[in-house]
Amino acid sequence: MDDITKFDNRLSIEKSSPGRRGLKFKAALRHGAAPVPEAMRRKNAPRLGELSEFEVVRHFTRLSKINFSVDSHFYPLGSCTMKYNPRINEELSALEGFTGLHPLATDESSQGTLECLYNLQNLLCELCAMDAITLQPAAGAHGEFAGLLAAKAYFEHKGRKDRTEIIVPDSAHGTNPASAAMLGFSSVNINSGPDGRVDLDVLKRHLGPKTAVVMLTIPNTLGIFESDIETISRVVHEAGALVYMDGANFNALIGMVKPGALGVDIMHLNMHKTFSTPHGGGGPGAGAIAVKKHLDAYLPVPVIKRSGDRFTADFERPLSIGRIKAFFGNTGVLLKAYAYLLMHSARELGEISENAIINANYAKALLKDHFPAHSKEHCMHECVLEPSPGMLAQGIKTLDIAKRLLDYGFHAPTIYFPHIAHEAIMIEPTETESRETVEEFAAAMKKISDEALSDPQKLKDAPHTMPVKRLDEVQAARQPNLRW
Repeated sequence: MDDITKFDNRLSIEKSSPGRRGLKFKAALRHGAAPVPEAMRRKNAPRLGELSEFEVVRHFTRLSKINFSVDSHFYPLGSCTMKYNPRINEELSALEGFTGLHPLATDESSQGTLECLYNLQNLLCELCAMDAITLQPAAGAHGEFAGLLAAKAYFEHKGRKDRTEIIVPDSAHGTNPASAAMLGFSSVNINSGPDGRVDLDVLKRHLGPKTAVVMLTIPNTLGIFESDIETISRVVHEAGALVYMDGANFNALIGMVKPGALGVDIMHLNMHKTFSTPHGGGGPGAGAIAVKKHLDAYLPVPVIKRSGDRFTADFERPLSIGRIKAFFGNTGVLLKAYAYLLMHSARELGEISENAIINANYAKALLKDHFPAHSKEHCMHECVLEPSPGMLAQGIKTLDIAKRLLDYGFHAPTIYFPHIAHEAIMIEPTETESRETVEEFAAAMKKISDEALSDPQKLKDAPHTMPVKRLDEVQAARQPNLRW
């Protein structure tokens, strides 16, 4: 990567020149009476950058070029699934008939949008072998919260308020115990077995009359499938509890495995991970919750229903946990997911999972001599690696590897997660990356491994080519510079 530090890295306001502008307004607009009460008017002009149009274009174009993104770089964030978002889906979701719909529009004037959402509900239920679903949650963690809220309502309705514990393996996503705690449940954490899977004997010892839910991440955060899931579901149900599946990693199962057929009672789906909608940016997102029929009545309102050729948002659900947000503010995200599903046949959806699994195992195999895997099992969509003993002996940490990768033009994988792996490096190529890209990434990682042994200081001082070099982490945490 070119050394971009030679360019002007000042903020736009620091480049400001008094009186310079890229746009002029008519005098009537500049000096007309402002329809703002006198008491609310500014006493001093706002401090804004004064630049020409060309300077503004150059400034932001340069910033875009030094940013890492899925459009410009390989972005192998394990557990976050940064993959290609089809541009046609952006255009479809931006059609005026969707974007121009008012949040308070009646069902009669929203039939097209309601029909799309209803069809999406049915497709998701079919893919997961579940009976009912809500598209209301605005994120995966929000869906998790809603799912556990429905489980809590279910036990309260059955007169079992004494079921106050939720079992969470150490291989689950970190939001699982947080969601449990927010609802007043006690979180019971259990350790995985040597193979990275749930230890059945340990699970059985913790199951009891207080157990409400067992939360499983499948595949788990090591990228491993819980091969005993049917047995786990059976023993959990025998104990009178529910099985929750964190479906954030469903992109490794779509088209191949239906969780409902394995005994799962509740699961959430992240649209950005499996169904190729944009990830991050502050939202809105989508974390749909799918349930079996014994939990249908407790889903949040509204649930979209069909009667003949008419679609309605159903609020008349007496056992519902109620609203979990004001409107379908995430409709655009849901429409992109719907379009993505319509693009693929059942066979092609299975191929998506297969390619994600092949890419992850290929990366793992290419790097096995330099970065040993935490688990020797075949992984699914992501693999968890660790620095070699030789690198650790040189004082090299995972953070050093991540920083050095920037110099090679790659965004770092997820690091230090899951916590059960020492100096974890979690790599998820996704199904959208080519074989050549995975090989280029592996080649860079191997070079970094060689550097760690021959010149470890080069890694400890990395990155060398970024506008911002290695920060003092303690100072950055204690005295963050958040504004100019």
